[in-house]
This record gives sequence, structure tokens and C-alpha cells, in this order.
Amino acid sequence: MKALVYRGLGLKAVEDRPKPAIQAADDAIVKIVKTTICGTDLHILKGDVATCAPGRILGHEGVGIVDSVGPGVTVFKPGDRVLISCISSCGKCEYCRRGIYSHCETGGWILGNTIDGTQAEYVRTPHADTSLYRVPEGADEEALVMLSDILPTGFECGVLNGKVAPGSSVAIVGSGPIGLAALLTAQFYSPAEIIMIDLDDKRLDIARKFGATQTINSTGGNAAARVMALTGGRGVDTAMEAVGVPATFQLCEAIIAPGGIIANIGVHGHKVDLHLETLWSQNIAITTRLVDTVTTPMLLKTVQSKKIDPKRLITHRFTLDKILDAYDTFGRAADTGALKVIIST
Repeated sequence: MKALVYRGLGLKAVEDRPKPAIQAADDAIVKIVKTTICGTDLHILKGDVATCAPGRILGHEGVGIVDSVGPGVTVFKPGDRVLISCISSCGKCEYCRRGIYSHCETGGWILGNTIDGTQAEYVRTPHADTSLYRVPEGADEEALVMLSDILPTGFECGVLNGKVAPGSSVAIVGSGPIGLAALLTAQFYSPAEIIMIDLDDKRLDIARKFGATQTINSTGGNAAARVMALTGGRGVDTAMEAVGVPATFQLCEAIIAPGGIIANIGVHGHKVDLHLETLWSQNIAITTRLVDTVTTPMLLKTVQSKKIDPKRLITHRFTLDKILDAYDTFGRAADTGALKVIIST
């Protein structure tokens, strides 16, 4: 089968690999129909994810058709159309029983990280009964790919951790796919103001169409001052970091109001200064999280009822044999206008 393989710092290649086989009783082999590229895949290529070794097939998102199942799988059978969660969960260990699926003792974020992932014709999915979701009849499979990762990530790591509330003020630093997913799902809670901050005016234009009440281009270095001006000098109740670089996290530190919450979403590969000399007395909280996908069933119903349309995040489409072109397009988003790319097998 064809697969996109990580080959070391900045290196990737399309290779022929053997079709995966059942290794454990609760495994399923899924034929990929549609997958995508995540910002985390770019972090892997930059060397920010030490757990992902060269030789790994990348990708942790997708929709497909069950090809075969192990003898312990009882919920799914060959021919079922399924959504693949970016998080694999056994449902039995201490962390899973606490709803922290991302830290499952035999799962978590393993696809495209510590085991081969979804940017291939087939993928082996461990703990299939508790890590796959049945695709509803007539569902838009491209839209559902957004439920593998970015929609629950923006919602859980940003909106829920940030305790967005009716009438509150929110700033989201980063208007890429994850930031926009947080923007879409933050509106479930009717905040009074959602300020989107980015370096790219094109992405800020999209953010306005998606429901942002204010947008700020941070190129000039005065984003914090502009947020303070918009909030009467108070700052925001929730500041979400959706990029994963030191400057954007420090911007969140600068704009958080007393009693507010900084909700980190981004993947960080470098240390960040924590300015406790100014924050120690401000009654703030800082949250971190790897998505647990505990909200996927709820978000699936929300998408099916058309309360939210994640397909709006898709800007480009490719076939698997053109996945290197897809990476080039996704990696040069400032030039190409890419948000999410769909890759069909």
C-alpha cells in the first residue's frame, strides 16, 4: 500500500508499505477513504515530537471502511463506515475510567506517533470498539474528518478548559484550523466577545465570517495593547493559545484579565517564559491538555443536526498519490490560503 512516511527532521516520502495486519484481539484494520494533515504533523517534521521516530507512517485523522477485525471486536464488522478518533482508548484503565483517554495506558495519541497512522491506504486501529465511531447514514464524510481531531481539540482544550461562559470575553491567538475550530465551538456558550489574533489578514477575514466579533493583526507587535483597548484595560476572561510558539503564549499572559484562564491548545516544542512577577497576584489559571475526544459523540450529533458546519474549514482537496503536494500546500498556508486539506484514497 502507499503511505506517507516520516524520514527524520524535515524529511518525508511516499513509500510502498505492507498492508497492516491484526496484532491484538481488539484491533481493526480500516481502509482509509479520506484523511487530512494536522499542524501536529508539521510539528513532527520540525522535530518537536520526540516520541515519533523516523520510519513512522504519519496521520491520526480519517474516515474509512472496516476491512477486518480481531476476535475481541464486538461493535464493528467488515464493511462498516467509521470515523477514526485521533485518540485510542481501551476504556478500562484508570485514566480511561476518569475520562482522560489521551493518557490511556495502552493507547492515547499513538496513531501517527508511536504506531503507524492514517496517511495511508490502510491503518491498524487498536481498541477498535472504543476508538472508532460509526458514520451515520448519509453523513458528509469530509465534514466528519474534522471530528477526528481539530473540532474536539478546539472544544475540549480551548473552550471547555477555558470555561467560556455566556457574556464572557474570549481571545484566541492563532486563526489556523485549531483556532477556528475553537471559534466555532466557543459560540455554543454565547460569549459577548471573541477576539481573533493572527499575523495573516486572510485568516482573520475567515475568522470574521466564522463569527469573530473583533480581529487583530499582530504583525506590528501591539496586539496586547489593542486587546486592552477593546476591553477597557481589563483584558479577556479566556485567552486561548492555538499556535504553539513562545510569543503567542506570552501574548496570552499579557492579555488575561484578573480571574481569567489561559487555555493552551498549541503543541510546544520550545520552553516559554512564565511571567509570575506580574501574574502571581492576578488569580488566573493556566490549563494544558491533550485532546481526550470525550466530546466526539456530542459533536457528531451537533454536526449531524447542522448546528455547526466543520466542512467550512476545508480549503483544498488532493488524492493520496499527491500527498506531497498537499503537504506543500498546507505548509505554506500564508501563500496558499490553506486551512484543512482533504486527502482521498
